[in-house]
Amino acid sequence: MIKSCATIALVPSIKSGPWIYWDHLEQSMAHASSLGFDAVELFTASADALEVEATQLLLEKYQLQIAAVGTGAGKVIHGWTLTDSDETVRKKAIEFIEKMISFGAAFQAPAIIGSMQGNVMSGVNREQALGWLAEGLRHLGKHAASLGVQLIYEPLNRYETNLINTIEEGVLFLKTNQIKQVGLLADLFHMNIEEVDMAASIRACAGFIMHVHFADSNRRPVGNGHTHFIEVAKALKEINYQGYVSAEAFPWPNSTEAAAQTILSFKKYFKI
Repeated sequence: MIKSCATIALVPSIKSGPWIYWDHLEQSMAHASSLGFDAVELFTASADALEVEATQLLLEKYQLQIAAVGTGAGKVIHGWTLTDSDETVRKKAIEFIEKMISFGAAFQAPAIIGSMQGNVMSGVNREQALGWLAEGLRHLGKHAASLGVQLIYEPLNRYETNLINTIEEGVLFLKTNQIKQVGLLADLFHMNIEEVDMAASIRACAGFIMHVHFADSNRRPVGNGHTHFIEVAKALKEINYQGYVSAEAFPWPNSTEAAAQTILSFKKYFKI
């Protein structure tokens, strides 16, 4: 069964980003639950930003799951990535992500590597940068597997990274580098920019897609842009996708309306 999810960001320095809810964890959970969401996806400043037991009590109170945890604060706050030319920085990126994986594992939730993948930096050979990325993902994938959770790698559009831009490129990268413990995130906003045919790409990557980010062409909540979601939803059903469809979208025009629009769109495309 495909499940619904809303994003909650608890990092003040990323308030311009595409997350449905901001700041107030319990208030956000309460609202998401009232609308019928199955889960929330968390973006925290660090692995110890939330107390596990207290968070679990909130999840139980509002009958929610944690679908995934984001690692992007490692780059936003500290500037760490897996492909930095400085080995010390790469080690810090790995340590940060390891801790986030462990935090997510307390809730049986996977961690997502998006912006922390970095870029091919000036003066660095592309093959070397991809080698660092592969090395980092292999190491982190093993750590996730040891805790019984997945690690999810997210291809980003060309304006955010010059590494891997499509999910098909992501599959090839994982296969070529024999990275077996890592799945892919199909972000519909990034795919709208990079993929020739979003539905065809989803079908071609069946078995690798472990998480989906749900946003329209302009990154507003689905229904406020021009992406055609009927074929996308059909493709996800055809590959028997059983994960979360998580709204990583701007809180437009505000969090309350964005959440309501998202659950309405989720029901339109995935509950028919």
